[in-house]
Amino acid sequence: MSTSENPAASPGEEAVAPGPLLTFDRHLVLEQLGGWRGMVDATLPTIAFVVANAVDGLSAGVWAALGTALVVFVLRLVRRESVQQAVSGLFAVGVAVAIAAASGEARDFFAFGILRNAVLAVVLLGSVPVRWPLVGVLAEFLAPSHLGSMSGHSLSGFRGRFGRVAAAAPAPDPVPGQRPPDPAPELHWRQDRRVLRAYSWLTLLWGGTFLLRAVVSVLLYRDNQVALLGTTSLVLGLPVTALEIAVTLWVVARLHRHRGAAAAPVTD
Repeated sequence: MSTSENPAASPGEEAVAPGPLLTFDRHLVLEQLGGWRGMVDATLPTIAFVVANAVDGLSAGVWAALGTALVVFVLRLVRRESVQQAVSGLFAVGVAVAIAAASGEARDFFAFGILRNAVLAVVLLGSVPVRWPLVGVLAEFLAPSHLGSMSGHSLSGFRGRFGRVAAAAPAPDPVPGQRPPDPAPELHWRQDRRVLRAYSWLTLLWGGTFLLRAVVSVLLYRDNQVALLGTTSLVLGLPVTALEIAVTLWVVARLHRHRGAAAAPVTD
């Protein structure tokens, strides 16, 4: 590399390319999202547990849940798909069946999920009063609104949507192994009152849903309603999550159009 290409290099001194930095790349996170299939896969062990437990007792339910989670994991390996959700699902199922097997009560299969929902509700709802709504933090990491990459959003598919978001990101740097950083926003999203308000309402929506799941599940857990616990986790799981994702993507798309229009240069 010549000194003209690197003004910081002194004459006669060869410029040294900086080594790779350890960064948390949002594009890599997008690639690991499982899409609709990942969401469906996460519900299969619960269905297997509820059915097997109703037919042949707790032991059958435990083995059915573990077996289903393992099958999902293996199928993703065979298809060379992202296994991140399968691994997390396998871990969650393992914890759930371990608690149920240790206590000898089928209802304890749902204890870990109840605790998880309660913690998520507290974290999400608690992030709003301090003006750091967690949905906004995650959304701005995965798809920064000032880039406007989701301004043309359409609900044609969860995986496809994220695929288009990644495709709309800046083109990769010609240097192998390096990606140019996203341009910094002129105005931080928390300083835009409309954006902050929208992300706060979205965070309340997600936090309220997790809280509802936890409260309903605790009431059913107290009454030892195992079948209803399973049914409730399914009804308040995939369908509600799909609706929340649709609403979130629609709102985020409007925020991208809002910030994109504000950042557009004014022409005579």
